[in-house]
Amino acid sequence: MNLILRSFDLPLKHTFTISYDSRDVQPTLIVELTDGIHHGYGEATSNPYYGVTIESMTAILESLRNQIQDTPILSPEAFWLEMHSVLKDHSFAQCALDIAAHDWYGKSIGEPLYKHWGLSTQNLPLTNYTIGIDSVEKMVAKLKELPWPIYKIKLGTADDVAIVRELRKHTEAIFRVDANCAWTPEETIRNSYELQKLGVEFIEQPLKADNWAGMKEVYTHSALPLIADESCITENDVTKCHGHFHGINIKLVKCGGLTPARRMIAEARTLGMKVMVGCMTESTIGISAIGQLLPLLDYVDMDGALLLSKDIATGVSIDYGKVTFSNQNGTGAELIENA
Repeated sequence: MNLILRSFDLPLKHTFTISYDSRDVQPTLIVELTDGIHHGYGEATSNPYYGVTIESMTAILESLRNQIQDTPILSPEAFWLEMHSVLKDHSFAQCALDIAAHDWYGKSIGEPLYKHWGLSTQNLPLTNYTIGIDSVEKMVAKLKELPWPIYKIKLGTADDVAIVRELRKHTEAIFRVDANCAWTPEETIRNSYELQKLGVEFIEQPLKADNWAGMKEVYTHSALPLIADESCITENDVTKCHGHFHGINIKLVKCGGLTPARRMIAEARTLGMKVMVGCMTESTIGISAIGQLLPLLDYVDMDGALLLSKDIATGVSIDYGKVTFSNQNGTGAELIENA
C-alpha cells in the first residue's frame, strides 16, 4: 500500500463565522491509500479550536509512513485498531486515514460502504444548510441565495432571538440553531421558549463544553431538545452526554473516523438518544464518507462542500437537502484531476 498526502486550501463562497471563529478559506488534508489498482481517499480539515493544523497532521502521518504502508487492510476496523495504538492522540489524522482505508476497502470488494454494512437508502434524512453569523441583511441574502428545507443558524451574539425572528419572515423552512458554546444556562432556557415559537427544531451546544452542571439545568427546563457537539468528541463522551443532552452530533474528525462513529451511533441508540453527524467544512471527499452513515441517523449536517466556491472531488451530490449517492464503490469519492 502506498500513502499519498495532499493539502488544499478550500475557498468558501462567503466568510464563515461562528461564535469563536471566522474564515474565508478552509485548509484540508487529503489522504490517499492505493495499491496501484484501487485508490481510497480520506480527509480531515484543520481546526484552530482543537489546535489541529495541516502541518501537525502531515507530520504525524509521515512519521508513521512505513507502518501505515506495511499494515494490511484486512478490514477497515482492524486497520483502525492497529493505527489507534499510535494515533490515539491525533484523531483528525486518524480520521483521514480511516476514511481512506474504508474507501479503499469498499472499492476493493466492489461495494459502496452503506451496502457493505447492510444498510438501506430508503427514507434518508435531509441535510441542513448552514447560515453563519453575519449582519441580518447578509444572513437573509444567504437564505434567498439558496432556498433550502432546513437551515442551521449559527448564533452567539447579543441579538440571537431577534436574528431568528427576522430570518423567519423570509422562509418557512425548519430552523436548527447552534450557539457554539456562547450562551449561559439562564439565557438558553429563556431563548428556548422564544425559539420554539419561531419553529426551531433543536438547540445545538448552547453552553461551554465542560459545563455539565449547567447543561443538567438546561436539560431539565429547556422547551427544545438539546444536541451535544463540543461536549461530545470521543466515544467516552456519549455516556456523559446522556441526561444532559437529548442527542449527540458526531464529527468524524473529532472521534477518529467512520469506525468509532459507528460505535458511537450504536451506543447513543442504546441510551435512547437522537443521533446527528456533522461536518467541518470538508470537500466532497469527507462529505461522501458522512453520506454512508445516513441510514443510521436522525439528523445530518453535511453541507460542507456546498459552502465552497470550488470543490476538489466528486462523490455524493446534494439537491434541496436530498443526498444522491455516487455510482462508485467505497465512499463514492474521487479526487478531481489537477484540483
